[in-house]
Amino acid sequence: MNNSVALNRKFCVAPMMEWTDRHCRFFHRQLSSQAVLYTEMVTADAILFGDKDRLIGYSPQEHPVAIQLGGSDPKALADAAHICQEFGYKEVNINVGCPSDRVQSGRFGACLMQEPELVATCVKAMKDAVNIPITVKCRIGVDDQEPQDALFKMAHSVFDQGCDSLIVHARKAWLKGLSPKENRDIPPLDYPLVYRLKEALPNQEIIINGGIETAKEGLDHLNYVDGVMLGRTAYHQPFQLIDVDADYYGLHHGYDEKVMLETMHGYINHHIKNGFKAHGVTRHMLGLFHSIGGAKKWRQLLTVKAVDPNSTADILWEAYEHIIQGRKRLQQSLEQRVELHNE
Repeated sequence: MNNSVALNRKFCVAPMMEWTDRHCRFFHRQLSSQAVLYTEMVTADAILFGDKDRLIGYSPQEHPVAIQLGGSDPKALADAAHICQEFGYKEVNINVGCPSDRVQSGRFGACLMQEPELVATCVKAMKDAVNIPITVKCRIGVDDQEPQDALFKMAHSVFDQGCDSLIVHARKAWLKGLSPKENRDIPPLDYPLVYRLKEALPNQEIIINGGIETAKEGLDHLNYVDGVMLGRTAYHQPFQLIDVDADYYGLHHGYDEKVMLETMHGYINHHIKNGFKAHGVTRHMLGLFHSIGGAKKWRQLLTVKAVDPNSTADILWEAYEHIIQGRKRLQQSLEQRVELHNE
Protein backbone atom coordinates (compact mmCIF):
# COMPACT_ATOMS: atom_id res chain seq x y z
CA MET A 1 0.00 0.00 0.00
CA ASN A 2 1.51 3.33 -1.02
CA ASN A 3 0.56 6.00 1.50
CA SER A 4 3.36 8.43 0.72
CA VAL A 5 2.04 11.94 1.25
CA ALA A 6 3.49 15.35 2.00
CA LEU A 7 1.68 16.19 5.22
CA ASN A 8 1.14 19.86 5.93
CA ARG A 9 2.29 20.11 9.54
CA LYS A 10 1.60 23.81 9.96
CA PHE A 11 -0.64 22.86 12.86
CA CYS A 12 -0.49 19.61 14.80
CA VAL A 13 -2.14 18.21 17.92
CA ALA A 14 0.47 16.49 20.07
CA PRO A 15 0.48 12.81 21.00
CA MET A 16 -0.74 12.60 24.63
CA MET A 17 -0.99 9.41 26.65
CA GLU A 18 -4.50 8.60 27.89
CA TRP A 19 -5.88 11.52 25.89
CA THR A 20 -5.38 11.37 22.12
CA ASP A 21 -7.09 8.05 21.61
CA ARG A 22 -9.21 7.28 18.54
CA HIS A 23 -12.32 8.93 20.04
CA CYS A 24 -10.46 12.13 20.83
CA ARG A 25 -9.01 12.24 17.33
CA PHE A 26 -12.41 11.66 15.71
CA PHE A 27 -13.81 14.55 17.74
CA HIS A 28 -10.90 16.86 16.91
CA ARG A 29 -11.32 16.07 13.23
CA GLN A 30 -14.86 17.47 13.37
CA LEU A 31 -13.35 20.80 14.45
CA SER A 32 -10.48 20.95 11.95
CA SER A 33 -10.20 19.14 8.65
CA GLN A 34 -6.51 19.98 8.22
CA ALA A 35 -4.71 19.71 11.57
CA VAL A 36 -2.35 16.73 11.71
CA LEU A 37 -3.47 14.49 14.58
CA TYR A 38 -1.15 12.14 16.46
CA THR A 39 -1.96 8.96 18.32
CA GLU A 40 -0.91 8.22 21.85
CA MET A 41 2.54 6.66 21.96
CA VAL A 42 2.51 2.92 21.23
CA THR A 43 5.63 0.82 21.75
CA ALA A 44 7.02 -1.04 18.78
CA ASP A 45 6.90 -4.33 20.68
CA ALA A 46 3.22 -3.83 21.54
CA ILE A 47 2.43 -3.50 17.85
CA LEU A 48 4.54 -6.51 16.93
CA PHE A 49 3.14 -8.84 19.59
CA GLY A 50 -0.14 -7.30 20.76
CA ASP A 51 -3.69 -6.83 19.53
CA LYS A 52 -3.05 -4.58 16.56
CA ASP A 53 -6.65 -3.63 15.88
CA ARG A 54 -7.17 -2.58 19.50
CA LEU A 55 -3.85 -0.74 19.77
CA ILE A 56 -3.65 1.09 16.46
CA GLY A 57 -7.06 0.78 14.86
CA TYR A 58 -8.73 4.05 13.93
CA SER A 59 -11.47 5.59 11.83
CA PRO A 60 -10.54 6.68 8.28
CA GLN A 61 -12.28 9.99 9.03
CA GLU A 62 -9.39 10.86 11.36
CA HIS A 63 -6.99 11.51 8.48
CA PRO A 64 -4.54 13.13 8.26
CA VAL A 65 -3.42 11.04 11.24
CA ALA A 66 0.10 10.03 12.32
CA ILE A 67 1.21 7.42 14.82
CA GLN A 68 3.89 7.86 17.47
CA LEU A 69 6.09 4.87 18.30
CA GLY A 70 8.26 4.22 21.32
CA GLY A 71 11.36 2.08 21.05
CA SER A 72 15.06 2.02 20.33
CA ASP A 73 15.59 -1.23 18.44
CA PRO A 74 15.96 -0.35 14.74
CA LYS A 75 14.56 -3.62 13.42
CA ALA A 76 11.57 -3.63 15.78
CA LEU A 77 10.77 -0.02 14.89
CA ALA A 78 11.13 -0.75 11.18
CA ASP A 79 8.82 -3.76 11.40
CA ALA A 80 6.29 -1.80 13.47
CA ALA A 81 6.46 1.10 11.03
CA HIS A 82 5.69 -1.26 8.17
CA ILE A 83 2.59 -2.50 10.01
CA CYS A 84 1.51 1.09 10.66
CA GLN A 85 1.90 1.87 6.97
CA GLU A 86 -0.28 -1.11 6.10
CA PHE A 87 -2.90 0.22 8.53
CA GLY A 88 -2.93 3.44 6.54
CA TYR A 89 -1.14 5.89 8.82
CA LYS A 90 0.31 8.88 6.98
CA GLU A 91 3.39 9.32 9.19
CA VAL A 92 5.35 7.47 11.86
CA ASN A 93 6.91 9.55 14.62
CA ILE A 94 9.62 8.37 17.04
CA ASN A 95 9.28 9.45 20.67
CA VAL A 96 12.53 11.04 21.88
CA GLY A 97 10.86 13.35 24.37
CA CYS A 98 8.92 11.46 27.06
CA PRO A 99 10.77 11.55 30.43
CA SER A 100 8.76 9.00 32.43
CA ASP A 101 10.60 6.30 34.41
CA ARG A 102 8.74 3.55 32.56
CA VAL A 103 9.87 4.92 29.22
CA GLN A 104 13.45 5.34 30.41
CA SER A 105 13.56 1.76 31.63
CA GLY A 106 12.62 0.69 28.12
CA ARG A 107 15.46 2.79 26.68
CA PHE A 108 13.30 5.13 24.68
CA GLY A 109 11.77 8.56 25.06
CA ALA A 110 13.84 11.53 26.26
CA CYS A 111 16.80 9.42 27.39
CA LEU A 112 17.54 8.87 23.69
CA MET A 113 18.66 12.52 23.52
CA GLN A 114 21.91 11.04 24.85
CA GLU A 115 22.14 8.65 21.88
CA PRO A 116 21.55 10.65 18.68
CA GLU A 117 23.44 8.11 16.57
CA LEU A 118 21.08 5.34 17.70
CA VAL A 119 18.05 7.50 16.89
CA ALA A 120 19.53 8.17 13.47
CA THR A 121 20.02 4.43 12.92
CA CYS A 122 16.37 3.87 13.84
CA VAL A 123 15.29 6.57 11.38
CA LYS A 124 17.34 4.94 8.61
CA ALA A 125 15.90 1.49 9.31
CA MET A 126 12.35 2.85 9.25
CA LYS A 127 12.94 4.89 6.09
CA ASP A 128 14.20 1.74 4.38
CA ALA A 129 11.08 -0.17 5.47
CA VAL A 130 8.31 2.26 4.48
CA ASN A 131 7.50 5.02 2.02
CA ILE A 132 5.58 7.28 4.43
CA PRO A 133 7.27 10.13 6.35
CA ILE A 134 9.38 9.26 9.38
CA THR A 135 9.63 12.05 11.94
CA VAL A 136 11.19 12.58 15.37
CA LYS A 137 9.79 14.40 18.39
CA CYS A 138 12.48 15.43 20.86
CA ARG A 139 13.47 17.80 23.67
CA ILE A 140 16.27 20.38 23.51
CA GLY A 141 18.33 18.21 25.85
CA VAL A 142 18.26 16.24 29.08
CA ASP A 143 19.85 16.74 32.48
CA ASP A 144 23.24 18.45 32.21
CA GLN A 145 23.42 18.48 28.42
CA GLU A 146 24.11 21.85 26.81
CA PRO A 147 20.88 22.39 24.84
CA GLN A 148 22.36 23.85 21.67
CA ASP A 149 24.89 21.03 21.38
CA ALA A 150 22.34 18.31 22.17
CA LEU A 151 19.58 19.62 19.92
CA PHE A 152 21.80 20.45 16.96
CA LYS A 153 23.56 17.08 17.16
CA MET A 154 20.22 15.26 17.24
CA ALA A 155 18.90 17.29 14.32
CA HIS A 156 21.96 16.77 12.13
CA SER A 157 22.06 13.05 12.96
CA VAL A 158 18.44 12.30 12.06
CA PHE A 159 18.24 14.58 9.05
CA ASP A 160 21.37 12.98 7.63
CA GLN A 161 19.44 9.68 7.63
CA GLY A 162 16.36 11.06 5.90
CA CYS A 163 14.15 12.26 8.77
CA ASP A 164 11.24 14.15 7.23
CA SER A 165 10.51 16.52 10.12
CA LEU A 166 11.83 17.30 13.60
CA ILE A 167 9.27 18.31 16.24
CA VAL A 168 11.00 20.06 19.12
CA HIS A 169 9.52 20.47 22.59
CA ALA A 170 11.45 23.60 23.48
CA ARG A 171 12.49 22.61 27.01
CA LYS A 172 14.95 20.27 28.60
CA ALA A 173 13.77 17.13 30.33
CA TRP A 174 15.22 16.23 33.70
CA LEU A 175 15.33 12.44 33.88
CA LYS A 176 16.04 12.50 37.61
CA GLY A 177 14.43 14.87 40.08
CA LEU A 178 11.32 15.90 38.14
CA SER A 179 8.13 13.98 37.46
CA PRO A 180 6.73 13.80 33.90
CA LYS A 181 4.14 16.42 34.92
CA GLU A 182 6.85 18.74 36.33
CA ASN A 183 8.89 18.23 33.16
CA ARG A 184 6.04 19.79 31.19
CA ASP A 185 6.20 23.03 33.13
CA ILE A 186 9.32 23.59 35.25
CA PRO A 187 12.24 23.50 32.78
CA PRO A 188 12.31 26.91 31.06
CA LEU A 189 11.22 27.27 27.46
CA ASP A 190 13.82 28.26 24.88
CA TYR A 191 11.99 29.15 21.68
CA PRO A 192 14.94 31.18 20.27
CA LEU A 193 17.06 28.02 20.27
CA VAL A 194 14.51 26.28 18.05
CA TYR A 195 14.42 29.35 15.81
CA ARG A 196 18.22 29.19 15.49
CA LEU A 197 18.01 25.53 14.55
CA LYS A 198 15.63 26.38 11.71
CA GLU A 199 17.92 29.22 10.60
CA ALA A 200 20.84 26.78 10.52
CA LEU A 201 18.80 24.17 8.62
CA PRO A 202 16.59 26.22 6.29
CA ASN A 203 15.79 23.27 4.01
CA GLN A 204 14.62 20.99 6.83
CA GLU A 205 11.18 21.06 8.44
CA ILE A 206 11.18 22.16 12.07
CA ILE A 207 8.00 22.11 14.18
CA ILE A 208 7.88 23.86 17.55
CA ASN A 209 6.07 22.54 20.62
CA GLY A 210 5.81 23.37 24.30
CA GLY A 211 4.04 26.05 26.32
CA ILE A 212 2.02 27.49 23.42
CA GLU A 213 -1.12 28.73 25.14
CA THR A 214 -3.42 29.32 22.17
CA ALA A 215 -3.70 28.43 18.51
CA LYS A 216 -3.64 32.17 17.72
CA GLU A 217 -0.35 32.52 19.62
CA GLY A 218 1.06 29.68 17.55
CA LEU A 219 0.76 31.80 14.42
CA ASP A 220 3.59 34.04 15.66
CA HIS A 221 5.97 31.07 15.66
CA LEU A 222 5.38 30.56 11.93
CA ASN A 223 7.60 33.59 11.36
CA TYR A 224 10.53 31.43 12.47
CA VAL A 225 9.65 27.74 12.02
CA ASP A 226 7.54 25.61 9.71
CA GLY A 227 4.75 24.57 12.05
CA VAL A 228 3.45 24.42 15.59
CA MET A 229 2.20 21.61 17.77
CA LEU A 230 -0.25 22.17 20.62
CA GLY A 231 -0.84 19.64 23.36
CA ARG A 232 -2.78 20.26 26.56
CA THR A 233 -4.26 23.53 25.30
CA ALA A 234 -5.79 21.79 22.29
CA TYR A 235 -7.17 19.05 24.53
CA HIS A 236 -8.61 21.18 27.33
CA GLN A 237 -9.89 23.93 25.02
CA PRO A 238 -10.78 22.07 21.81
CA PHE A 239 -12.87 24.99 20.53
CA GLN A 240 -9.56 26.56 19.51
CA LEU A 241 -9.32 24.02 16.70
CA ILE A 242 -12.37 25.54 15.02
CA ASP A 243 -10.32 28.43 13.57
CA VAL A 244 -7.27 26.37 12.60
CA ASP A 245 -8.36 25.65 9.01
CA ALA A 246 -8.84 29.36 8.30
CA ASP A 247 -5.91 30.74 10.31
CA TYR A 248 -3.26 28.20 9.31
CA TYR A 249 -4.46 26.81 5.98
CA GLY A 250 -6.53 29.63 4.49
CA LEU A 251 -9.67 27.48 4.23
CA HIS A 252 -12.86 29.34 5.09
CA HIS A 253 -15.39 26.53 4.76
CA GLY A 254 -17.35 27.54 7.85
CA TYR A 255 -18.19 25.59 10.97
CA ASP A 256 -21.63 24.26 11.78
CA GLU A 257 -21.89 23.44 15.48
CA LYS A 258 -25.15 21.52 15.10
CA VAL A 259 -23.75 19.34 12.29
CA MET A 260 -20.68 18.59 14.40
CA LEU A 261 -22.83 17.55 17.36
CA GLU A 262 -25.05 15.41 15.15
CA THR A 263 -21.94 13.65 13.85
CA MET A 264 -20.68 13.07 17.40
CA HIS A 265 -24.14 11.85 18.46
CA GLY A 266 -24.01 9.20 15.75
CA TYR A 267 -20.47 8.29 16.68
CA ILE A 268 -21.34 7.91 20.37
CA ASN A 269 -24.37 5.82 19.48
CA HIS A 270 -22.18 3.48 17.42
CA HIS A 271 -19.69 3.28 20.30
CA ILE A 272 -22.46 2.31 22.76
CA LYS A 273 -23.83 -0.34 20.39
CA ASN A 274 -20.39 -1.94 20.43
CA GLY A 275 -20.68 -2.41 24.18
CA PHE A 276 -18.94 0.70 25.54
CA LYS A 277 -20.04 3.65 27.66
CA ALA A 278 -20.77 7.10 26.25
CA HIS A 279 -18.14 8.51 28.60
CA GLY A 280 -15.37 6.96 26.51
CA VAL A 281 -16.17 9.60 23.89
CA THR A 282 -17.72 12.44 25.86
CA ARG A 283 -14.75 12.77 28.24
CA HIS A 284 -12.81 14.36 25.37
CA MET A 285 -15.52 16.97 24.74
CA LEU A 286 -15.67 18.59 28.18
CA GLY A 287 -13.84 21.80 27.22
CA LEU A 288 -15.77 22.49 24.01
CA PHE A 289 -17.87 25.28 25.53
CA HIS A 290 -15.27 26.68 27.92
CA SER A 291 -16.38 29.95 29.59
CA ILE A 292 -19.84 29.84 28.01
CA GLY A 293 -22.99 29.97 30.15
CA GLY A 294 -24.15 26.41 30.82
CA ALA A 295 -20.63 24.97 30.40
CA LYS A 296 -20.49 23.74 34.00
CA LYS A 297 -23.66 21.70 33.56
CA TRP A 298 -22.39 20.48 30.16
CA ARG A 299 -19.24 19.16 31.86
CA GLN A 300 -21.16 17.62 34.75
CA LEU A 301 -23.51 15.67 32.52
CA LEU A 302 -20.76 14.44 30.18
CA THR A 303 -18.59 13.46 33.13
CA VAL A 304 -21.00 11.97 35.67
CA LYS A 305 -24.13 10.89 33.84
CA ALA A 306 -22.30 9.60 30.75
CA VAL A 307 -20.53 7.00 32.91
CA ASP A 308 -23.87 5.29 33.60
CA PRO A 309 -24.03 2.06 31.55
CA ASN A 310 -27.63 2.97 30.66
CA SER A 311 -26.71 6.39 29.31
CA THR A 312 -27.49 6.85 25.61
CA ALA A 313 -26.03 9.13 22.97
CA ASP A 314 -28.86 11.55 23.77
CA ILE A 315 -26.83 12.65 26.80
CA LEU A 316 -25.13 14.93 24.28
CA TRP A 317 -28.39 16.74 23.47
CA GLU A 318 -29.33 16.92 27.14
CA ALA A 319 -26.01 18.58 27.92
CA TYR A 320 -26.21 20.86 24.87
CA GLU A 321 -29.57 22.20 26.01
CA HIS A 322 -27.77 23.89 28.90
CA ILE A 323 -25.50 25.66 26.40
CA ILE A 324 -28.52 26.83 24.41
CA GLN A 325 -30.15 28.16 27.56
CA GLY A 326 -26.91 29.81 28.64
CA ARG A 327 -26.68 31.64 25.34
CA LYS A 328 -30.30 32.76 25.63
CA ARG A 329 -29.63 34.18 29.08
CA LEU A 330 -26.59 36.01 27.75
CA GLN A 331 -28.59 37.45 24.84
CA GLN A 332 -31.36 38.59 27.18
CA SER A 333 -28.80 40.23 29.46
CA LEU A 334 -27.24 42.09 26.54
CA GLU A 335 -30.66 43.27 25.32
CA GLN A 336 -31.52 44.53 28.80
CA ARG A 337 -28.28 46.47 28.94
CA VAL A 338 -29.05 48.09 25.59
CA GLU A 339 -32.53 49.04 26.81
CA LEU A 340 -31.14 50.58 29.98
CA HIS A 341 -28.53 52.48 27.98
CA ASN A 342 -31.20 53.88 25.64
CA GLU A 343 -33.54 55.03 28.43
